[in-house]
Amino acid sequence: MWWVGWSAPLWAATLTTVPMQGGMVMPMISYSAAEARVRVMLDPAIPQLTPLLVSHPGDGFAPEDPWFALLDPSAQGLAFSRRYGFVMDSMTDPLPEGTKLWLRRLSGDPEVGAYRYANTAPKAFEPIFGTAGSPAAMAWNGMMFHPTFTAPSGTNTYTATFDAYLADAASGVERPNTSTGAFTMQWTSVEDGRPSLTIGRKLIVSWVAESGRYVLESADSVPAGNWSEVGVAPVAVEGRIAVVLDPAASSKVYRLRRVP
Repeated sequence: MWWVGWSAPLWAATLTTVPMQGGMVMPMISYSAAEARVRVMLDPAIPQLTPLLVSHPGDGFAPEDPWFALLDPSAQGLAFSRRYGFVMDSMTDPLPEGTKLWLRRLSGDPEVGAYRYANTAPKAFEPIFGTAGSPAAMAWNGMMFHPTFTAPSGTNTYTATFDAYLADAASGVERPNTSTGAFTMQWTSVEDGRPSLTIGRKLIVSWVAESGRYVLESADSVPAGNWSEVGVAPVAVEGRIAVVLDPAASSKVYRLRRVP
């Protein structure tokens, strides 16, 4: 399945930031000193990955912005959402001395991309959490953090599974038994309304249009004792008469039989 490129030379508005696409959905991260591990409380809301063509019809991004190639309707036009945001629970215990929090993507649908987004100079849209070969885990300073998640537009449901854990501040080595355990983020996706092209391989058998009236016949092999008429109506292709067949028909042999 191939999508059709969209061209709009004049946008109603040129956006300089990436919209969040809805209200915040915040996984709350905290450290429990009594349990000596990181905990998470996940908001049950399910964000929607929405293409810009749907959320901001007629608008586009500036070509010089780093997210243009992935999100702009004139480029890939992916559906996206910044609604999920990691945040530290205000009731957290202090982290053990010499440790830092890390976030890690454990698994999920490969179509879901994740990007660190910054909308002030220098602007950024950097692959994270395993996207485009990036590391699956990253250190987190505990400040509110809203990655941009992307996926193809459509009617699919997507998931990505994460955990949070403590690691040694100097080496980045994980502290054993400190992980939250796996928690799963979910999204639905929205179609952008653009038509798609289905490109398939076909076998074309053709002959000159001026050669009189013929019918195309086929057999399994030659010599053949049984020829049968190909039951496909001929069409005109570039000045020739042609019959368009499925690729499986390439195993047969063909001949033209003149009709009186």
